[in-house]
Amino acid sequence: MDDAVQAPSAAERTPTSAMPYISAAGASDMYEIESSRLALQKAASPDVRRFAQMMIDHHTQTTNSVTTAARSAGLTPPPPRLMETQQRMMEALQPLSGEAFDRLYTQQQRQAHDMALALHQTYSESGDTPELRQAADAAVPIIRQHIQALQQM
Repeated sequence: MDDAVQAPSAAERTPTSAMPYISAAGASDMYEIESSRLALQKAASPDVRRFAQMMIDHHTQTTNSVTTAARSAGLTPPPPRLMETQQRMMEALQPLSGEAFDRLYTQQQRQAHDMALALHQTYSESGDTPELRQAADAAVPIIRQHIQALQQM
């Protein structure tokens, strides 16, 4: 089974209009939360489990922040849904456990956080809705913290 998963296109991860950004941010957070819940069950490493709990906590906060910002802008955010790529990533994780799970989970987290950083940075700089630009800008240092934590693991 090939563990490599094709990354979404630039258009999927760097929208500058509100609704595509809201959908992409929701999908990103949902992947982080769902994959991390799986990590709490299947990871061998205590460091991976600690990281996973941080992902659940932080990405729940960023989801709430984007949702609040969208509503402040008069928008109705759709319920988060995984993109096809993220669904495939979850499917690759599900049969694994222990060290094999830890390796793939951390690899996927690096990829997911690189995409999330591009998404939020681009929207914070070029997005069309001020309230959402602020939420995106607030997410950037959180994502950078996660990338740094991954580099230290």
